[in-house]
Amino acid sequence: MAAVNMTEGNMTKHLVHYSVPLILGNLFQLTYNVVDSIIAGRFIGKEALAAEGTASPVMNIVILGISGICMGASVLMSEFYGAGHQEKVKKEMATVALFGCYFSLIVAALGFVFSGPLLKALHVPEEILRIASVYLSIIFLGAPFTYFYNAVSAALKSVGDSKTPLKFLAFSSILNAVLDLIFIGGLGFGIVCSAVTTVAAEAASAILCIVYVYRKIPMLQLKKNEFVMDSQLLLQTLRYGSVTALQQSCQPIGKLLIQGAINPLGVDMIAAFNAVNRIDDYAFTPEQSISHGITTFVAQNRGAGKKERIRAGFRRGLMLEALYWVFICTVITFLKEPLVGLFVTEGNEAIVAIGSSYLAVMALFYLFPAFTNGIQGFFRGMGNMGITLMGTVIQTSLRVIFVYILTPKVGMQGVAYACAIGWGAMLLAEVPYYFWYMRRHDN
Repeated sequence: MAAVNMTEGNMTKHLVHYSVPLILGNLFQLTYNVVDSIIAGRFIGKEALAAEGTASPVMNIVILGISGICMGASVLMSEFYGAGHQEKVKKEMATVALFGCYFSLIVAALGFVFSGPLLKALHVPEEILRIASVYLSIIFLGAPFTYFYNAVSAALKSVGDSKTPLKFLAFSSILNAVLDLIFIGGLGFGIVCSAVTTVAAEAASAILCIVYVYRKIPMLQLKKNEFVMDSQLLLQTLRYGSVTALQQSCQPIGKLLIQGAINPLGVDMIAAFNAVNRIDDYAFTPEQSISHGITTFVAQNRGAGKKERIRAGFRRGLMLEALYWVFICTVITFLKEPLVGLFVTEGNEAIVAIGSSYLAVMALFYLFPAFTNGIQGFFRGMGNMGITLMGTVIQTSLRVIFVYILTPKVGMQGVAYACAIGWGAMLLAEVPYYFWYMRRHDN
């Protein structure tokens, strides 16, 4: 797919055409973990499902930290592309690639070594501690593949190509599912195989993305002598990316702390929490993808100096977020029991009941992150990462606090109410700031 210039043409069309492939791509990325969880729960047992659930928040911190750095780089590349500075796009690509090589290898090594002690510190039950530790340590080894897929994908998205990464994620997700079904469902291998197939699929998506760039996108092709870190661009990337990475990591850190409140409640509660977290991820992902579309749109038009187009495009992005909420609220409300039931076999009605009670409330509350994600997408595109971090810290802090207050009283529904409180406070902080920000920039 050719690069897409969002600084001219129909704004809604640009946002939809950009966001839909991104939504599908992110859903495919989630499918890695969801397929693992379903197959683990059905073919290995609820202990394996619970083990993967305890490991996932830890790995999500790493994944979202990586995506945060790549998002910071994407904002810069989108701005450079919108301004017509293609050489800067290439320099930024080289800087991100080299930095990511060192960063991801360090993360993989540390994660492999310290997975066990970390899970023990989170009070993971003894009956699942060993298998959870093994699973997490292997998953950590896939960090370099995760980084390079996200980095190259961010570069493609910054020039308006959100469809190509989707194709490679679709392939790797199908590969992961097929390998799981063969080796776990068919041949009876355990949780180690589940982790290995996930890493193999991640490697496939990264390699395919890199190969595509070198065959089709001259703007992003780096020759051997061009693999040089630009110190100024690196600092700018880290300034954007570190804030975004910190912000992106707040959510899984919050989940990790909440997981610490859930773990002492037993295997059934842990398994139910893992199942609804997977469903939540699917529900939230389109909202986040539309937000990324807003980010790219705003960044390109900021580079081109088109203020009115930025404002109008943002409004249309929020309309898309609202329309999606109507859809997902309806789906979750009517299909909550069968969705939770996907993760367990017959005889685990308690897990289904716990998960369904949570989703019955959470379906309504998905409206809040629809708007928080849209606003955050706008500010990322404007290069204002401070307000996005502040909003996320407010949301995460209140969510964790109220989980510990409400969950002992109302069960799993307490997690949903706590989320709503956090999102509500986030909107109370960001909406007034948006109007102040726009008035200041209009002068």
